[in-house]
Amino acid sequence: MTPSQEPAGALDLLMDMEIPIQVRFGKTVMVLRDVLAIEEGSVVEFHRPPEEPVEILVNGRVVAWGMLIALEGNYGVRIAEVAAPQEATKEGEENG
Repeated sequence: MTPSQEPAGALDLLMDMEIPIQVRFGKTVMVLRDVLAIEEGSVVEFHRPPEEPVEILVNGRVVAWGMLIALEGNYGVRIAEVAAPQEATKEGEENG
């Protein structure tokens, strides 16, 4: 196999890999006392409007932004913008 053929084969192997994807609605800072007081029915405020785009993360790095949607009784995210590779790296370093 020539060197130019090897990456395509490796990429084919990766295409069936499962990877975790996270959706970040927001973040907040709380004192430990308040964290320990969280119980069923507690509300944690994120101080963000519901129409603001959510972040889609892969391996802790923001790769896209989207809007929350309800779909057949479930929730989903409609992708609105995909980050450029440099942005995904930058975002991960800033938020990691």
